Amino acid sequence: MQNKEIVLLAARCADEKKAENIKVLDLNGLSSLCDYIILATVTSKPHLEAVEDEISTRLKQEGVYKLNRDGGESMMWRVADYGAFLVHIMTQEARDFYALDKIFSFGKELDYKKPKAAKKTTSKAAKKTVKKAVKKVTQKTSAKALAKKTAKPAVKKTAQKTATKKSTKTTTKKAVKKTAKKAGK
Repeated sequence: MQNKEIVLLAARCADEKKAENIKVLDLNGLSSLCDYIILATVTSKPHLEAVEDEISTRLKQEGVYKLNRDGGESMMWRVADYGAFLVHIMTQEARDFYALDKIFSFGKELDYKKPKAAKKTTSKAAKKTVKKAVKKVTQKTSAKALAKKTAKPAVKKTAQKTATKKSTKTTTKKAVKKTAKKAGK
């Protein structure tokens, strides 16, 4: 994965753990500090820990590890340094006080959410072509199904006639033999 994809994954992890006001700022070429910064707001220390753990765990699965971490047991703010990007997880009070949004306002904000499936608009000609193809397939399928339905009763009738003829011949042969035996006695 490229750095940008990893950063967006980290932001989605924070979102999954209900972090609020998540911002992903692209500082690529604008700062010597890092290429990206993620800012996320949490409501409590357990919430902060849950968001941090989720990001850390998911990025480890991708082979991306923290280079450094700051904030220790702070109940207000944690920073994880992943080299190319920093993840700041903080309470609203800390976010207001340190104003990182303003400090890094020169960065371009990225949309971290997965893009929704785009609705495809098709032309009338394409729709007609699809309808014709569906109609042909439906007709072929219907014709095959009809052939199978009509073939089965015909096969059954032929089998019944053959069985009837055989049983009639067998019965006739038996009757002739009985008659011959009676006549011979």
